[in-house]
Amino acid sequence: MAERSFPNRAEIEADQLEQLRTLVTELFPGNKFYTEKLNAQGITFDISSLQDFTSRFPFTTKAELVADQQDHPPFGTNLTYPLQRYTRFHQTSGTTGKPLRWLDTPESWDGMVESWMEIFGAAGVSTGDRVYFAFSFGPFIGFWLAFESAARLGCLCVPGGSQSSTARIRTILDNGITVLCCTPTYALRLAEAAAEEGIDVRQAKVRTLIVAGEPGGSIESVRRRIGDLWLGARVFDHHGMTETGPVTYECPKEPGVLHVLESAYLAEIVDPARGKPVTPGATGELVLTSLNRLGMPLLRYRTGDLVKARATEKCICGRHELAFEGGIIGRTDDMVVVKGVNIFPGAIEEIVRACDGVDEYQVEVCKDRTLPELKLRIETSSENAAAAEIVTRLEKSLEAALGMRVPVTAVPKGTLPKFELKAKRWISKV
Repeated sequence: MAERSFPNRAEIEADQLEQLRTLVTELFPGNKFYTEKLNAQGITFDISSLQDFTSRFPFTTKAELVADQQDHPPFGTNLTYPLQRYTRFHQTSGTTGKPLRWLDTPESWDGMVESWMEIFGAAGVSTGDRVYFAFSFGPFIGFWLAFESAARLGCLCVPGGSQSSTARIRTILDNGITVLCCTPTYALRLAEAAAEEGIDVRQAKVRTLIVAGEPGGSIESVRRRIGDLWLGARVFDHHGMTETGPVTYECPKEPGVLHVLESAYLAEIVDPARGKPVTPGATGELVLTSLNRLGMPLLRYRTGDLVKARATEKCICGRHELAFEGGIIGRTDDMVVVKGVNIFPGAIEEIVRACDGVDEYQVEVCKDRTLPELKLRIETSSENAAAAEIVTRLEKSLEAALGMRVPVTAVPKGTLPKFELKAKRWISKV
C-alpha cells in the first residue's frame, strides 16, 4: 500500500484562507451576532491573508456567547440561517459556568463527522472494528459525532447507554469489542469495576482506547496505567469542545503529541494576559476559528485551553499540521497558586498516577488561610501498613515535584466519587 501524502504548510494555509473568506462572507447579514459585533468595530470582511484576519478581527469569548443566549433565549443570535435549517441540538457541560446551547445544520454536522472520521483513521480504526461508546445518552456532542462517524466507516457501533460499569464490561467482553471510547478516568474505572466483580479485562479484545474530556490521555503515567490494565492496548488521545467540535487527534507515530485538524480550524496560540501571539515553542492559550461550521460559527474563539506548539514544521508521521507537545496542558481558569507555585490539575494527575497503588484521589484547595494549601485524599486497594506506605511515597513524590509538602490521607474504599464523563476531583474549601 502506497504511503499517504499530506498537504504541506502552503497548501494548508491556502485552503484555510479560501474557507475563511467563504465563512465570513456567509455571515453577513444573516448572522446577527457577528454582523453587529464586527460592524460596531468597523471591521470589513475582505480578508487579504490569514495574518490580516488574525490582526484585525476581534476575539470571541464564552462570556459573550453566554450573555447573548441569556439576552436572546434560548439559542442567541449566533445563527447564520433561519432556525428551520437546524437539525441538531447539543449543549456544554456547564463545568465553567452556565451551559451553552449549540445548533447545527446538516451541512455543519457532516463537516464535523468527516473530522471525526479523520480521528478514527489516525487511530487505526476501520471497517470491521467493533466500537463501544461508554457514555450515557444526552446532549453531550462527542458521543453522537463519534458514533455516527464510526458507523460511516463501517464499524459495528455498540452504545453504552445507561448500563452500569459492570454491565459495560460484560458487553465489551461478550461482543468482542476492539475499540473503546471513554474518558481516561472511566477507562481506569472500568478496569476497577471488572476487578471488583472478579472479571479479568485481559480477556477483552480491546486493542485501542480513544479517550478525551481530560488531560490524562496525553499524560504518560496515566497512559501507561491504562495500557497496563487493558493488556497493552493503545491509548489514543484527542480533544474537542461542544462549541467547536473535534479539534485535535493524537499523532499516530508519537504518543502525547496532538495534531490540529487544520482542514476544519484556523488555530492561534496567544498570551492569555495580552492576547498577542506567543513566541514559537512557548505555552499559550488556544484560539480557534471554525472553518466548516457555518451554521453557528466561531471567529477567534478563546478556548481557555493551554497548549505548547512544537517547533518543527513537519512531524515524523509526515503531517505538516500544527502539533501540541503534551496535549492540552491545562486551562487558563483551573490553575491554582499555592505558596507561590503555579499548579495545574494535570501536574497532580501525573504524579498521582505514577504512584502505584492509588485507585482514586481527590484534591482539596484550602482557601481559609492566609496562603492557599493543598490536601489530597486517596483510595487504595491496600490496607493499614501498605496503605500508609503508599501515602508516604506519594507525599515524597509531591514534595519532590512541587517543592512543598502536600498532606495525603488514605480513606476507605468507596469514599470518593466515581466519574463517567469529566472527572471533578478538585474541590475548594473557603
